[in-house]
Formats: sequence, C-alpha cells, structure tokens
Amino acid sequence: MTERNKLSSKLDTQIDDPIVSLDHLRVEFETDGGTVVAVNDISFKVFPGETVCLVGESGSGKSVTSLSLMRLVEFGGGQITGGKMLLSRDGKKTANLSEVDVDTMRSIRGNEIGMIFQEPMTSLNPVFSIERQLTDGLRLHTNLSASETREKAIELLKEVRIPDPEKRLRQYPHELSGGMRQRVVIAIAMACRPRLLIADEPTTALDVTIQAEILSLINRLKRETGMAVLFITHDMAVVAQMADRVVVMYQGNLIEEGTVNEIFSAPKEEYTKALLAAVPQLGQMAGTSLPSPLNIPGATVTVKPPRDDIGIEKKTLLEVKNLVTRFPVYGGIFRRKMANVHAVENVSFTIDRGETMALVGESGCGKSSCGRSILRLVEPESGEIFLNGKNIISLNSSELRSARRDMQMVFQDPYASLNPYMRLREQIAEPLNNFGLAGRSEVDDIVRDILEKVELPTSFLRRFPHELSGGQRQRVAIARAIVVNPSLVITDEAVSALDVSVQAQVLNLMMSLQDELGLSYLFISHDMAVVERVSHKVGVMYLGRLVEVGTRSQIFENPQHEYTRTLMAAVPIADPKKRNISNDMNFKPIPSPVFPVGHNPENPIYEEIEDGHLILRN
Repeated sequence: MTERNKLSSKLDTQIDDPIVSLDHLRVEFETDGGTVVAVNDISFKVFPGETVCLVGESGSGKSVTSLSLMRLVEFGGGQITGGKMLLSRDGKKTANLSEVDVDTMRSIRGNEIGMIFQEPMTSLNPVFSIERQLTDGLRLHTNLSASETREKAIELLKEVRIPDPEKRLRQYPHELSGGMRQRVVIAIAMACRPRLLIADEPTTALDVTIQAEILSLINRLKRETGMAVLFITHDMAVVAQMADRVVVMYQGNLIEEGTVNEIFSAPKEEYTKALLAAVPQLGQMAGTSLPSPLNIPGATVTVKPPRDDIGIEKKTLLEVKNLVTRFPVYGGIFRRKMANVHAVENVSFTIDRGETMALVGESGCGKSSCGRSILRLVEPESGEIFLNGKNIISLNSSELRSARRDMQMVFQDPYASLNPYMRLREQIAEPLNNFGLAGRSEVDDIVRDILEKVELPTSFLRRFPHELSGGQRQRVAIARAIVVNPSLVITDEAVSALDVSVQAQVLNLMMSLQDELGLSYLFISHDMAVVERVSHKVGVMYLGRLVEVGTRSQIFENPQHEYTRTLMAAVPIADPKKRNISNDMNFKPIPSPVFPVGHNPENPIYEEIEDGHLILRN
C-alpha cells in the first residue's frame, strides 16, 4: 500500500485531489538590464500528506516559486505573468492564488498555507517580543482567549525544543542564537496547523541533532493532520530523508520530476546527477564532487582536505585557558539581575600556526560566544587568552584595537556584516585605513590584489552588497578579514547558508589562503561533514563546555563521548532506503544553561584516551 493510500485510509477521506496545483507558472522581474524570467512555465502538484522536495542551486527559482504561492513575490519586485496556482480550500472550493484579492490572501496566509523562511533574523521583527510574534497568527485566525493563546505559544516552543519556553516568550530575536530564532520561525509557521506547509531551507541554520528533530516533527504533523509539505532545499541528504516526490529546478526551469527512489537510483539529467554527487559523506576524506553554478550542468568543483603537513614551523598561535563567559538575565519590576546564562564555561584549547581547529555542537552550546569572547567582542568573565604570546584579556581599549589587526572574524550572515550603503571597494579598504597600513596610492592596488585572491573580478569594486549573490558576499567578507594579513581568522558558520557548489568554492578558497598565507582558523560550524573536510583538530561543545577534543581522525573515527556519537548519528544519510529520521523520535529535553546568580559549576575533569584525545568525565 502506498503512503498516499495509507493516509487516505487513516483519514477516511479521498485525497486524489491535490491541495495545490501549479499550472505553467511564469514569474518575471523587471531590472535595469531588462526582464529577468525567474520561473519559466513550471507545473507540478502537491497532494495531502505528501512531501514534495523542490531542489536546485541558488538562482534556480525555488524560493521565487514558494513566494509566488504566498503572493509575497510581488513585494520583492516580482510579477506573476502567466499560469495558475490552484489551492483546494475547505468545502471543495478551489481558489486561483494568482488572482484572489488581498483580503482573501491574508486569510490564507498563516492559516491554510504556512511558510518557514530561510533567514530567521529578517523574518522576525526585532522590536516585538517572541510572544507577540508567536501569537499574532493565533489571534488573527483562532478564537482562543489571551491565556489560551499564551499556553498555545508555550506548547509550540516546546514542540520545537526550545528550553525555558516561558522565559523565551519575554525575549526578543536578538537575544536568541541563530538556531533558536529558526525554531521560533518554524513554531510560527505551524501555529495554526496549515494544510500546506512551505519550508524554505528550514534547517540550514540548525545543527544535525536539532535538524533531525525538526524533520521528525514535520513528519509527525504531516502524518497526524494530513498536512502537505513543499520542502525547498539544496541538501540532497535531507531530500533522501524527507521526500515522497522530488522536483529538480535549474535556471527557472523544471528539468526533472519523479519519486524519491527514481531520482536517487536512476536520475536522467546530468544536473541531477551532479547534485547527487554533491552530497557530503562522513568518512570520504578524498573530497566530494560538487556542481558548479558557473559552468554547464554536470561540471564539478572538488573540496580538498587541508594539508596535514602545514609547511611551517609548528608553534602555538592561540592559547585559551579556562575561558568563562556569562550573560546576565534581568527580571522583575526593577530589572534586577536574576540569573546568568552560562554560555562558555571553563573552555581551554590551543591552535598552532597554519592550523584549523573546528568547534562543533548544537545551537546555543556556546560556539559563537567562545569565538566572540576570544576577540573580546563580548567580554569574558574570567580566563586567559594568549595570541602570539600577548595576553588579550589584559589589553586596554587602544591596545585591543591594535591587536585586532592580528585576529579577524568572518560572520555567518555576510549581508548583515557588510554595510549596504558602501561600495565594496570602500568596505575592503576600510580595515587598511583604520590601521593605517597603506597610503592612498597603495590602497587600490592592495584591494585589487585581495579581490583576485578571493576570485572575484575587480569590476565588482563599484558594486553594493545587494548586487552580489550569497557566495560572492561571503567572499567579500573573507577578503575584508584577510586584507590586513592577520594570523588568526575566526569563521562563524561562514558557509552554512551557502549552496553546496558555492560552499565548495569558499572552502577551497579558505584552504588555499591557509597554504599561501599561513593562516590559522577557528572554524565554528554545526555541519559535521564540512568540519571533517577542513579541520586538523576538533572540539565538541555542549552547554558551554568542551566535552571532547582531539584530532580530526580521533574524533571522526573513534568518538568516545556520548554526545559526539549522537551528533554523528544524526547526520542525514543520502539514501532514501536508509532513512534515519523517524516520525516518533524520542527526544530528551535540552537542559537550560540559565543558572541563579552565584552558581559556579565544578571544574571540568578530562581523561586522555590517547595522545591529544580528551573527553569530559564530569
């Protein structure tokens, strides 16, 4: 019996009719350079209880298709110029979404069609609390009382595994980590139990364990309610775990469609084969082949692992000793400090010159706080940080400003870290001017040289950030970080939001710059497959502590801590016949990192399993 027939028997309904049908949809954008056809004559259907995965690289038209279904594409300058989008509504009514009025569309959004957006910081309102944003849709589409609405909001936060939901409701988006913000967006989309859920890269910012839980949650809701899911992703491993059917898009066109087994076992198009070859697999240290958006479909880019022989004298560059960073939690009428978030707790490690150390762990484990503490972008509570023998903690503001020339950071979201009002030439030149490293006549030459190093044409220097793709913006961010010739670069989820081909290009760029300039990296990531390819050493973090530290081979070939094994087991398998995302995964609640004022946990005790391989024992 097929999944669709099983669902039909369970719901005792006839589900031969699709929830949504796209019929020759065409979407255009008017630009200074003329008309751009973002979606060209595509047609497919989504049935109740079915997950259809829409896959393809950046610019293929995936997100434009989803925004068209929500009629949000018009707010971004797009226009639906052809075709129909038929939604089967309650009572056997059918509405053409491309023609319905504004009021009807408002009643459909969030109620009958829910959407999880890719970038949570831009889809959440920074001036409203989490509670306000979670309950907006419930107040609009349901008749729940104020107390019932709040209880429902708490229940939704628990469903997406956010600890201390009552406290989180009072917080604002900037007070949550990227992964937690994404979970809030997912909770908002699921609040009214929509009949169609559009998920646009919903797990891009999430670590593998939370990703597994969110995918399981979507599967369970689909099974219990008959909800249909249109899942947009570039991760073919996630597709293998989630999809019933797969729709492959390239440059606005639908090039292949079939069941998940057909697509994975016998793909017809070269582009589909290239996407499948892009799937990173743990243990494949020889590299992975990825499709390149710059060439014809089927062309590949190879991710090369870092050199074990780094080619320079082994010498400690960064030494972190017993680093502690805590954030105050205020409450009550007088906003007094009630507790502390123990973000980083007694963390110690070293990085040698020319070496890459990766920090991995779940969202909220303290990875980013650790990186920012090393740069003193947030002030540590205690501990010692030595860079080239210089104690960073003891520096005053002017000395710290000078020391930051030697330690730079590449942030997760390049669009947020680049100034939208400055041309790229000024942004790359800014660090040179700040540190007085070059005269006016030299700046242009240095900027052009660094742009060539990150493989961008010098014609881009007059562009603004919004005129670049995500991968190109991240290259600019890397260029700005290395233009001052630092010893240490901290990359905070620098490739997590990029398509696999662009990700491969950026990673190769980082590896080549390391070889050429002798850079050291602190590579913060939740992507275990990427970490295996770029790191010399790995530190696994959980609730602010390092629970296991070792070389790449020690961690990936002989994981000893239970949490490290959990991370490995949660990596999705790119085989629809080996699904490890069940509908009824039994998740343990995430412990809270919030403790009362005055609470000081005991010092960590590590056991050395082999030379350099440490695991936490308490």
